[in-house]
Amino acid sequence: MRTSSIAYLVSPHGFGHAARACAVMAAVHRLAPSVRFDIFTTIPPLFFKESVSGPFRCHSVLTDIGLVQKSAFEEDIRKTAQELDRFLPFPRLVLENLSTTLVRLNCLLVICDIAAIGIAAAKKAGIPSMLVENFTWDWIYEGYTDRSPQLARHIEYLRRLFKAADFHIQAKPVCRRNIPDIVVPPVSRKMKTKKKDTRKTLGIPSGGKAVLVSSGGIPEEYDFYETLREEKDISFIIAGVGKTIRNSGNIITLPHHSGFYHPDLVNAVDAVVGKAGYSTLAEIFHAGIPFGYISRPDFREARVLSAFIEEEMTGLEIKEDDFRTGNWVYDIHDVLEKKADHRPSENGADRIAAFIQERINIR
Repeated sequence: MRTSSIAYLVSPHGFGHAARACAVMAAVHRLAPSVRFDIFTTIPPLFFKESVSGPFRCHSVLTDIGLVQKSAFEEDIRKTAQELDRFLPFPRLVLENLSTTLVRLNCLLVICDIAAIGIAAAKKAGIPSMLVENFTWDWIYEGYTDRSPQLARHIEYLRRLFKAADFHIQAKPVCRRNIPDIVVPPVSRKMKTKKKDTRKTLGIPSGGKAVLVSSGGIPEEYDFYETLREEKDISFIIAGVGKTIRNSGNIITLPHHSGFYHPDLVNAVDAVVGKAGYSTLAEIFHAGIPFGYISRPDFREARVLSAFIEEEMTGLEIKEDDFRTGNWVYDIHDVLEKKADHRPSENGADRIAAFIQERINIR
């Protein structure tokens, strides 16, 4: 008897879509431990191994373009348009090969976050598809048509595909309200390690304050170390820097693959300072700690995330220039003194897992 699986097609734009997909897969495995996931993406398999304990296999497939990034805070629209011209519309042979693979793997469902190629391939294979999103690329690209008019033809193509999904789930903070099957709270991976144990491993002094600085998985070089050293009573954990773990006074730098699970780092500190991206926001929301966030005014999603932080979380906006120069350090005590005044609600991943279980009867 062939083992059935669920296919998950994940956008490789940053790590936020992969983190959300991991949260959903882990929640499904809590309900049905034997379910196997077949993950299609160019995100490294190690990322999924850190989060998903149940059975899965990774298939290296370019599923999405998203936005080509110059840095964690700046996108390259010209290059994005060029890449989309090569990627879309999906070639017939590419869709045929992918749909054949989905059938061969005996997939019961194809979940897309937010790789539209999965919806197209699922239709061709006669398999139900599910879209999980807080935005779709057609909506994002609409914000750049004044700079790149050639995006218009890709917007319409992608919009039709996203609308063709059999099931549609939106995860707060939602950028464009549609009429989905369900809207769920923020989706976040769960912590694994107790706060005190992570702090001890990091070398944070007992009873001391700690701040995590994160660029959302995209490596950055910072020029504010000397400014941080002046705040001797605060430990700063800086993620995504260098190739080895380094502890220098009150500054701890961690490489991208440090062995520390990002949700555990968030759970271990008293506040986070960094880019307002979906997965970081969701982890901070469920940890119930303050967020000194850097928004990107030119990025459409950023306005929605910022509004959610201000309305539903405890946040303090930091201008990008102040972040780069280190001026944000002078506001760090204001961030640490803020008390989270929200109660983290149900994790959206559990709601999505229950929805999946009801639709395809997994056990």
